[in-house]
Amino acid sequence: MLPAVFADDDLAQRFVAGLDDVFAPLLNVLDCLDTYFDPALTPVDFARWLGTWVGAETDGGEPEHRLRAAVAAAARLHRVRGTRRGLSEAVRLAFGVAPDITESGGANWSARPLGPFPGTPRPRLHVAVRLPHPTPADTHRLDTLVAAARPAHMPYTVEVTAAERTPQR
Repeated sequence: MLPAVFADDDLAQRFVAGLDDVFAPLLNVLDCLDTYFDPALTPVDFARWLGTWVGAETDGGEPEHRLRAAVAAAARLHRVRGTRRGLSEAVRLAFGVAPDITESGGANWSARPLGPFPGTPRPRLHVAVRLPHPTPADTHRLDTLVAAARPAHMPYTVEVTAAERTPQR
């Protein structure tokens, strides 16, 4: 694609060929740029960086499929942050199991004023997770995750226990 005057020049041809080698990786990335922002298609190292960019709750040690799921769900989880559903989904994405969540709140309505309040007067939140092979690091990870995803005013406790093993048939 050089002008005709340079098409037969050996030096110009070699110079342009060198530029092709330099710019080819850059052009390849630009051609595929949209796939870098898709958590299902991006390389794993870029998915980890993308997770920090969107605020995904990851610790760097999760398997690849859980990392990609957490990055893909990050924006949706920010919309429900501080709710029971948001906390449950964040724990499920981090550990791969559904948590048992016990809280003190409640909602009710009454046709007459001064009705009884639902729930208990003291706020509390307890999150329990059953894992096949729990470690102390799992308890720390759950504590960190609940501290970030709970309602700000809510005191909490966490518990990680071993899942009951059922005989395989």
